[in-house]
Amino acid sequence: MNISVYLKSQSKKVEKALDGFLPKATDYPPRLHQAMRYAVMSGGKRIRPILALAACEAVGGDAKDVMPAACALELIHNYSLVHDDLPCMDDDNLRRGRPTCHKKFDEETAVLAGDALLTHAFKILASVNGTDINSQTVTRRLDALRMIAEAVGAQGMVGGQAVDIEFQEKELDLPTIEYINTHKSGALIAVSTRIGAYLGGGTSSQVRSIFEYGKTLGLLFQIVDDIIDQEGYATLIGVSEAKRQAQTLLLGAKEKLRPLGSKAAALDSIADFVLTRRY
Repeated sequence: MNISVYLKSQSKKVEKALDGFLPKATDYPPRLHQAMRYAVMSGGKRIRPILALAACEAVGGDAKDVMPAACALELIHNYSLVHDDLPCMDDDNLRRGRPTCHKKFDEETAVLAGDALLTHAFKILASVNGTDINSQTVTRRLDALRMIAEAVGAQGMVGGQAVDIEFQEKELDLPTIEYINTHKSGALIAVSTRIGAYLGGGTSSQVRSIFEYGKTLGLLFQIVDDIIDQEGYATLIGVSEAKRQAQTLLLGAKEKLRPLGSKAAALDSIADFVLTRRY
C-alpha cells in the first residue's frame, strides 16, 4: 500500500465531511463560527478520523456508518489544540504554520470556539437519521458516546493534560510520563480505532484486537513526538533507547492486527507511517 496516497485520499474525504458538519462561517454569531472553522480547516493530517475509517475497513464495515464519529473525533482533537495553545496552557503563537486561534481572534473567542467544537462533536455523535433509527443503532451510538467521553474526559485526555501541567515544575519519572502519554494524546488515538471497528460492525474480538492496536499506536505516536522534540521519553531514557522502544511498539501494534489479515493493511501501514513520519 502507498500510505501517502491513502492518507491524502482519506484526508480529502474527511475534510469534505467536516465542511458539511461544521456551522457555516456566516451563521450567527459569525465570529465564533469563523473561529471554529479556522481551527479545524487549517490543515493537519487527520490521523484520528482516518484511523477510525481504516478500522471500519478492517472489519468489513461501511465508511458512511463511521464518518460522523470520525469527524466528531477530529473536532475533539482540534478543540484540545485550541485550548492547549492558550497563554494559560502552552502559550503557542503558531499552529500548522498559521497564527493560533487566540492570536487570529482573541483569547475569549478561542476558549468559546474550543468549547463549541467539543459540544458540537457530541451533537454529531448523538444524531441519528430518521431512516436509520432502530434499537441496535441507538445502542451503538450510546456506546460510542460513552467510549469517547471516557477517552477524552478526566480519566483520559483531560486527565493526562492535568498531570502534564502538574509536573511541569516537578521532575518526571517513567510511570508519570507513561501516564501522560497514554492519556493526553494516546487515549484519543486509541478510541479512534475502537470506535471505527465498533461502529463498523466488528465482532467483539475484532474490536478488542483493533483497540489494543490503537493503544499501542497511541504510545508510539507520543514517543516519536518526544524524539522529534527532544523531550519527554527522549530526555528521560535517551534518544537511542526511545527509538528502540518505538520499534518494539511498532512490532507490537502490528502483532495485534494479525487476526484481521489483509483487511488491516491500512492500519498496518499507518503504524509504519507514525514511526517514520519525521525522523
